[in-house]
Amino acid sequence: MKISKIQLDDSMWKGANSGTFKKAQILREDMTNSETLLWNKLKDKRLLGCKIRRQHPIGIYIVDFYIHKYNLVIEVDGEYHDKQEQIIKDKERTNFLEFNGLKVIRFKNKEVENDILSVINQIRNEIEK
Repeated sequence: MKISKIQLDDSMWKGANSGTFKKAQILREDMTNSETLLWNKLKDKRLLGCKIRRQHPIGIYIVDFYIHKYNLVIEVDGEYHDKQEQIIKDKERTNFLEFNGLKVIRFKNKEVENDILSVINQIRNEIEK
């Protein structure tokens, strides 16, 4: 994916349009079990000391979780993300996000479901860098 300088946007939404915001609102009501499990931990600001947004629009994408204070995107991936076509799309998405100054970390559903404390610690380590 070739990214032009026009796409560089330092706002919280990186140029997301109204349609993306509407889709994000729908996705907040229909999160996966793993996303919900992680959200139930992350929504307590005391855990990491910052506000975390779920199903947050950034450009043409909607990220699972976003911490604006640390420019950090957190994605929770199911088996669908193991398919070759989706791996390519995820790489393009990550390239766009990183071009816009964001750090992206990914977790598999099973990681969240089987060891949520390790996931939280990895997120904590990332924001403490």
